[in-house]
Amino acid sequence: MIFQNSYSSLKEALLDLEQHSELVRLKTEVDSYLEMAAIHLRVNEMQGPALWFENVKNSRFSAASNIFGTYERAKFLFRDTFHKTEWLIKAFKNPSEVFQNPLKSVKYIPFALKALPKRVSNIPHLTCHITDLPLIHHWPKDGGAFVTLPQVYSENVEQPGIWNSNLGMYRIQLTGNEYILNKEIGLHYQLHRGIGIHQQIAKNKKVPFKVSIFVGGPPAHTLAAVMPLPESMTELMFAGLLANRRFRYAYKNNYCISTDADFVITGEVIDGLLKPEGPFGDHLGYYSLQHPFPVLKVESVYYRKDAVWPFTVVGRPPQEDSIFGKIIHELTGWAAQKEVYGLKDLYAVDEAGVHPLLLATGSERYTPYLDNPEPSEIITIAHHIMGTGQLSLLKYLFITAEYDEKVPRCYQVKEFIQYVLERIDLNRDVHFYTNTPIDTLDYSGAGLNRGSKLVLAAYGSKKRNLCREANEKISSLQTFFNPKVVFPGVLVLQGNVFKNYETTQNEIKKLEQEIKEKNIDLNGFPLIVITDDSEWVSQHINNWLWVTFTRSNPVTDVYGLNEKIIHHSFVMDNLIIDARIKPHHAPVLEKDPAVEKKIDKLFSKGGELYEWFTQKRK
Repeated sequence: MIFQNSYSSLKEALLDLEQHSELVRLKTEVDSYLEMAAIHLRVNEMQGPALWFENVKNSRFSAASNIFGTYERAKFLFRDTFHKTEWLIKAFKNPSEVFQNPLKSVKYIPFALKALPKRVSNIPHLTCHITDLPLIHHWPKDGGAFVTLPQVYSENVEQPGIWNSNLGMYRIQLTGNEYILNKEIGLHYQLHRGIGIHQQIAKNKKVPFKVSIFVGGPPAHTLAAVMPLPESMTELMFAGLLANRRFRYAYKNNYCISTDADFVITGEVIDGLLKPEGPFGDHLGYYSLQHPFPVLKVESVYYRKDAVWPFTVVGRPPQEDSIFGKIIHELTGWAAQKEVYGLKDLYAVDEAGVHPLLLATGSERYTPYLDNPEPSEIITIAHHIMGTGQLSLLKYLFITAEYDEKVPRCYQVKEFIQYVLERIDLNRDVHFYTNTPIDTLDYSGAGLNRGSKLVLAAYGSKKRNLCREANEKISSLQTFFNPKVVFPGVLVLQGNVFKNYETTQNEIKKLEQEIKEKNIDLNGFPLIVITDDSEWVSQHINNWLWVTFTRSNPVTDVYGLNEKIIHHSFVMDNLIIDARIKPHHAPVLEKDPAVEKKIDKLFSKGGELYEWFTQKRK
């Protein structure tokens, strides 16, 4: 069978990957409790194939994962439509594209028609129960089984129908906690999201709020649920374009059914009822803890005859969901530059958990005449970034502009940060924002969704040469010890276990005294990070990025050597980030050693995954 990038089902996509040696079928019975997730994590880490679990313990359905596990494989799935879709998104965002490229526009008319959802009369689904599904338990402390690749569909009851719908990816808890098995499931979403707005409208109208959860279908449908799109383009339109096949749907009992989806769960959100959801191993590398969230009263569970249950595992980045970020950036990254005037480059650092760390380059045209220019326009750009959509959840923002040397691209993380550190004036360029929203899944702040932000805005000529190693004097430090250099300009020190913020302030004062008494020059290390294990953190920049920016809240965990306040501005000799684990932090995700040992056989000689990796090494 030859596919032309127009899959009518997930199964077709999997068969296509198999034909191109990008998929391995696992015939061995695998337990949905921890084993499937452990296999996925190891294969993903090894940049391995998509996996088709044909024999899932205690379920009649097969399952698939790591479908988007590499950037190349994800692009392969959309090989015939990716660039056409990119151009049409630009046209929706900026209609002038159509008039500037009339020949291209005419050429794309047949393709553009794929954006129109198609209502059908036949629903090829049978019914089952939640307990029939592959109930995948991903991490040892998870609260139950979760859907990790859901497409959650809702409508505006004031303007019902497909054209005013929202399709989002909000995690779904199927079992555990206080949910009544087969009758209730948990929905994890915030009220400011599209589905939350729809829920509030239904509540105001005092009518039932009906939700459909699609699982599977063409891979484009999964990607559509996470895409930030122009207001004039719905997620279902995008799904049709990228799939090269109109999104097919029908209605049953007043619920929308994606007829290409492998599974559909329908039900009503119970007004006013919240139940504990979680814990859940999440994309920051920790457990998002148990919190009250809306409950869906299950009406029906549908499945296709050839249904395959897709799933992924989220954990410390990068993981499979990181590929979604790369695809999104390629398709719509240009939109941020159009929306934020003066922005030239932007990168959310996946290894730091995406929202905790953003790097940006802007224009600086306010003070070109000064002999010693300072950040001006990039400060206004930073404000705009912090008020733009999901970017508003950022925690740390490094921003600069080109002056006397070319600025590295933002995705060149080490080089970019070094560029900023060489130029930053710590008596001027440190800007705090207190009591601001941060990612709901980030527990470094003062409470759920509450934290702070720090903007480091540097501009002008080099102010220092960055040190590449810690000398003997630095190695003699005792308050914080075992100094390591991650890369030039960044010094990592190890501290004792964090006790409280008052103790930390006293430790910083002792450090200042030590530096003064020993006459230690730290000018070449403008950034100092305190950690629980400096040896491990310094082994790889990814370790440093993850620890530094997921385990700190700027207002409470950033200090300065010899810091003082001048005209309400924070000034210092060196910036210190205390990235030790705090008592209020969420637990770190850790694998189960027994499960890891059990799955070794799949990767050993004679195991079902051994041959694929052996051939790859050749």
